[in-house]
Amino acid sequence: MVLGSRIRIRTGRGRGAAFALAAALVIGPATAACGDDSGGDESAPPTPTSREPSAEQPSPTAPPDRAVAEKEIKANWKKFFDPAVPAKEKEAVLENGAEMRPVLKSFSGDKRGGQVQAEVDTVTFTSPTGADVTYSLALKGATVLPGAKGTSVEQDGVWKVSVKTLCALVQLSGNASPGPGC
Repeated sequence: MVLGSRIRIRTGRGRGAAFALAAALVIGPATAACGDDSGGDESAPPTPTSREPSAEQPSPTAPPDRAVAEKEIKANWKKFFDPAVPAKEKEAVLENGAEMRPVLKSFSGDKRGGQVQAEVDTVTFTSPTGADVTYSLALKGATVLPGAKGTSVEQDGVWKVSVKTLCALVQLSGNASPGPGC
């Protein structure tokens, strides 16, 4: 590049190419200076590496069987938010269920909490034992919180509604002090 010359970056369709060119101008000289001093053949191309998980390699961001895990998450969220399901069964699908009993009791004992149901829209795995969940919350059958965000965790071999999700809902209900564990 000649001093005083201008680099014009167009917006729109050429923006990606301009960005790639700018990145090459900045990164290219830096990586060229990072050669090794082993005296080996510098003309050999680098060994390609794949970031895509193969069928043989488990994904580092998902459980071994995504379909089974997603089905379990959806079923357990439905169970957790079903007013007809007893608290003891809800504890089984809540992260740290026994320790969260007082918060769960507060949530389920609230007039609105006893009328809430949830339908999971999407599950995005963040690790083999964690997932982001987008769900719609309904009160007496009417959707009141579409596109809500929560999380699910695999604990003791079971995919559960996270404590973080329950605590956020309790706080959303106006309870300033949801109790121990939140």
